[in-house]
Amino acid sequence: MPEIPLAPIERIFKKAGAERVGEDAIIALRDVLENVAYEVSVKSIELAKHAGRKTVSADDVKAVVRIFKCINLS
Repeated sequence: MPEIPLAPIERIFKKAGAERVGEDAIIALRDVLENVAYEVSVKSIELAKHAGRKTVSADDVKAVVRIFKCINLS
């Protein structure tokens, strides 16, 4: 079951300059965002645990994003 509502995804497309957006595109972007968010979450939790913490910090999330950028997700 998806976690992110479709309306905010459509607003992101519009803010980026799209005049019209198909529902299939909105759903596809939502799915991609949820998958990336899940992977970042899992890796952020691993970093927090490795540091001996139970609380995931913003620094954990930012570190994972930096690592993913090095990997080049495209």
